[in-house]
Amino acid sequence: MTASASASASATGALRVFSAEHIDAGHAAAHPEAVAVLAWAREFLTTAHPDLGRSGPVCPYTQPSLRRGLFHIAVADGDDGSGDLPALVGELRSRYDELLAALAEESDRELLTVLLVLPDLDHTDSTALDEAQRKAKDEFVEQGLMIGQFHPVCEEPGLWNRTFRPLRAPVPLLAVRKLLVFDLPFLTGDETHLNHYLARFAPEVPARIREQLVTSVHAHQRSAA
Repeated sequence: MTASASASASATGALRVFSAEHIDAGHAAAHPEAVAVLAWAREFLTTAHPDLGRSGPVCPYTQPSLRRGLFHIAVADGDDGSGDLPALVGELRSRYDELLAALAEESDRELLTVLLVLPDLDHTDSTALDEAQRKAKDEFVEQGLMIGQFHPVCEEPGLWNRTFRPLRAPVPLLAVRKLLVFDLPFLTGDETHLNHYLARFAPEVPARIREQLVTSVHAHQRSAA
């Protein structure tokens, strides 16, 4: 799918979804939080960081998603704000599915990303956002999706440097994309998530990822003993 074909801004239900291209063109001027999140994605997620603990950008998927015109930001219209998080998460999933259905190439489907900005949530306490993400993750992973939370004070540590906080963003937000084979490190802490992962990817799991799985399972068994 071309960038122009995916660069639509649409509004059904409580959410309005903007492509990065439409934000650049000024169509999201009434939503400065969307503009700020896109700038953060380009300045932080697509670049290396000295505290990351590995080489490469903080998020290896963001730049390819932007380049292909598959990076979208959703905002709540009107007075919906962030009051009914479960309803907004449900609509976020629906809007993601609509965009996904329009993509024919698997490579594009893997790069489709939708961020839901939630500026009305408390910027000093991530409890509500963390809980919403935790409750949604079971169903999302089961259905082959990843949902992650970002927040100005998110305490989730990095995988390669436990003192790094890669999930801190200028405003609270949730991000949805397709579950990929390399997402295993994000799922080993939950047996149900791990089972869903193996059911989906076991036939094609690379040797390096299998080794990570064995190491993680053994560590979990030792800690539970």
